[in-house]
Amino acid sequence: MKDGHGRQINYMRISLIENCNLRCTYCMPEDCKIDEKGIMSADEVITIIKTAANIGIDKIRFTGGEPLLHKQILKIIEETRKIDSIREICMTSNGILLEKMAEKLKAAGLDRVNISLDTLDPVKYREMTRGGDLQKVLRAIDRCDELGIKVSINSVIIKGINEDSVKDLVEMTLDKKIKVRFIELMPIGVAKDLVGISGKDILKSLKEKYNLLREEGSFSGTAKYWKLSGAEGKIGFINPVSSCFCSECNRIRITAQGEVKRCLNSPGEINIKKYMRDGMSSQIIEAMLRAEIYRKPREHFFQGEEDRGELKCMNQIGG
Repeated sequence: MKDGHGRQINYMRISLIENCNLRCTYCMPEDCKIDEKGIMSADEVITIIKTAANIGIDKIRFTGGEPLLHKQILKIIEETRKIDSIREICMTSNGILLEKMAEKLKAAGLDRVNISLDTLDPVKYREMTRGGDLQKVLRAIDRCDELGIKVSINSVIIKGINEDSVKDLVEMTLDKKIKVRFIELMPIGVAKDLVGISGKDILKSLKEKYNLLREEGSFSGTAKYWKLSGAEGKIGFINPVSSCFCSECNRIRITAQGEVKRCLNSPGEINIKKYMRDGMSSQIIEAMLRAEIYRKPREHFFQGEEDRGELKCMNQIGG
């Protein structure tokens, strides 16, 4: 269906869990305590997906926290795969648990995984994630490639922290059929105290060092893609802050607590889980989803008087 600004909304991001096995510096506080009692059940998640499919949602992404910590992740993916109109099932993960679970995830129906990876320096990776093991992530990437799960790397470059990691990340695409995407730091939650490097500045620096080829036909979506000459993979730039792409937004979000988020930077106003638990019919739930999609804001307003400002951290939102 279309929202009130004429955009076709066909993509739903569902956070399954707020907890994570890492504590990345731009995502959540180091001492963050998570109470998972209020999160949606697997059956509630599946009900929402079935309802969303009725109104034109055909792409689902499971996020968190770390979605692989959810005890029923395989069931959720399996049941989603059974819905005929869902064409793509994706997941965003930090990759720590992915190698061991990749084969079962593929069998359940997972098509694509985005792996958060901001540096290839094992010491810096451990510092940025507050304890992560880089080798587990690198093995997970290779395992997904073996199984035919499409892989994209999501990298956030922060001033004074991992600026020197861009070269290594870019050169991963030389011999791997993966996408390395540089995503601008979103000024939300704990990230408001950090300074991100814009995608435009990263692209400018890369053009000074490499022969970059523009990927024709790839500039109509949120990510703009380039290639190193002779490379197997692609380099993408997602610039929500310096180059707003809200006019092309096609997504709606559901938090692990059941809040419908019309926009990443808009506080959730409707808790769909509450209405399901109160016994509301599927027709009413569908009508609520339709209304929330229609009311999507025109832009995310990170600056200015219209910025309502999401106060939650990214693990509570689902990215």
